[in-house]
Amino acid sequence: MNKFAFVDCTTVDEALGQLGDGATVKAGGIDLLDLMKDEIVSPSKLVNIRNVESLRGITSGKDGLHLGPLSTLSEIANHPEIQKSYTALADAAGHAATPQVRNMATLGGNIMQRPRCWYFRSNDFNCKKKSGSSDDCHAHAGENQYHAIMNNGTCAMVHPSSAAVPLIAMNAQVELTSKRGKRTVATSDFYVPPEKDLLNETVVQPGELITGIFVPAPELGTRSAYQKYGEKESFDWPLADAGVVLVMDGARCRKASIVLGVAAPTPIRSTSAEAILTGKTIDESTARAAASAAMQGATPLSQNGFKMQLFQTAIYRTVLLAAGQMPRDPSSIG
Repeated sequence: MNKFAFVDCTTVDEALGQLGDGATVKAGGIDLLDLMKDEIVSPSKLVNIRNVESLRGITSGKDGLHLGPLSTLSEIANHPEIQKSYTALADAAGHAATPQVRNMATLGGNIMQRPRCWYFRSNDFNCKKKSGSSDDCHAHAGENQYHAIMNNGTCAMVHPSSAAVPLIAMNAQVELTSKRGKRTVATSDFYVPPEKDLLNETVVQPGELITGIFVPAPELGTRSAYQKYGEKESFDWPLADAGVVLVMDGARCRKASIVLGVAAPTPIRSTSAEAILTGKTIDESTARAAASAAMQGATPLSQNGFKMQLFQTAIYRTVLLAAGQMPRDPSSIG
C-alpha cells in the first residue's frame, strides 16, 4: 500500500475543500482499503467523512425517504419504516456481507463500489478498465463464471452494489454536492456503462460528494422484495440478484419495476419482464413468463451460462415474494 495523508473532516465544506490533487473520499472504507492493498488505486490523500454528522440520518416523511449517505447498512436494514414501506431496500441492506461489515459499510460507499472482476482487481493483469491502454477484456476468453451475461461486449465486469438494485427499482435520486453547488441524479442514470466510459462507473465528477439519497414515497398498494443467490449462504457476492417493486390492485399488478444486479456491468431494469406483469394477475405462470422475458438478449460467456437459469429463478421467486404469494426463499443467501 502506498503512503498517504489522512484528513479528518467534520463538515461538507471542509471535505469539499480537501478534494482534488489525488485525494479520495473515505467513508466506511470497506472497498477502498481492499483496492489500496491490491494497488488498484493509490490515493495521495484520504478525506475521511465519517465524522460529518450532516451526512447521517434516516428520515421518513410524506414525500418519501431521506437517507444520509453515511447511514450504515445495518441502520437501513433495521429501520422499522424501511422494513414496512421500502422492504426491498431493507432486504438488500440486511443481506449484504456480514453483520460486522454492515455495521461499518455505508449506503454511499455501497453504491460507489468498484466492479467485481478478478482481472480488474488483480495487479497481475493489464485490464483495459484500469488504464484504458489494453484492448483486451481478459474475462471474454478467460475465467468468466462470475461475470456479466448481458451488455458484456466491451467489458464483462459486474457491479456489486446490493442497495443499488432496489434504489433503481424505487426511482430513487442521488444528491451530489461540489463547490459549484448541488445537482440531483436519478439512480437510473447514476451508473455509466463501459461502452460509454470505460474508466468511470458513475456520473460522480471529481470534486463531487454524495450528500443525500431520496426515495419517493410508494404508491398505495406498493409491495417490494429483494433476493440474491450465490455459492455460499452468507458473506458471499451474489451470482444473481433481483429487486422487484409491484403496485398491486388486489392480485392484479398495475405497475412493475424489476431490476437485475450482477447480470451486467451496471444494474439494469428489465422492461420486458415489467411488461409481462403490468395489468396481469400475479401468479406462478406470469412470474415465470416475466423471468423468461428478462433473459431475452442475454449473451452468456463460455463458463457462465448457468446464470441465465439462476436469474430466472431469482426473478420468479422474488416476484412471488413481493406479491405475497411465496415466503422468503431459504436458499437465497445472506
